[in-house]
Amino acid sequence: MQSAGMLKLLSFLPTPWTKRIVQSAVLIRNPYILGVRVLVEDDQRRILLVRHTYLEGWYLPGGAVDGGETLAEAAVREVREEAGVAAAGAPDLLGMYLNREATGRDHVGLFHLTDWNRTEAYLEPNSEIAEAGFFALDALPDGLSPATERRLTEFRNGDFPSGAYW
Repeated sequence: MQSAGMLKLLSFLPTPWTKRIVQSAVLIRNPYILGVRVLVEDDQRRILLVRHTYLEGWYLPGGAVDGGETLAEAAVREVREEAGVAAAGAPDLLGMYLNREATGRDHVGLFHLTDWNRTEAYLEPNSEIAEAGFFALDALPDGLSPATERRLTEFRNGDFPSGAYW
């Protein structure tokens, strides 16, 4: 009964207010959001980047960790869904980061994957991904997201400090 009343009340508010209230309620119930990003490296030492249909710029593939899923399982699932890359071995965890730009509660695990195979959907656009491709570290596309640029610089330098933040 209380939920129905709350939904009715929210239906009278402007949409931006409703979104903010719902997001705040989610954060109260689940104060931390887990995500993953994956540095997928090919045999030429090029890195996989994706361009989403709903965001500007190029990113490392990744996304949210689903309930009941480990960080590594999410990393494997995300690269398969976003780029048609099937992990043949376990990805290596390089570090954990705090993304202060969103809610300030988003924690992102950064993984490195070198042992993988192509699937039928390899680098094919889909409803989430407009474009995907491998790029040499000295020939990256324009429009990298700031966090992606920082992670690639760390990767190039072999520098993954503990306690690093996005």
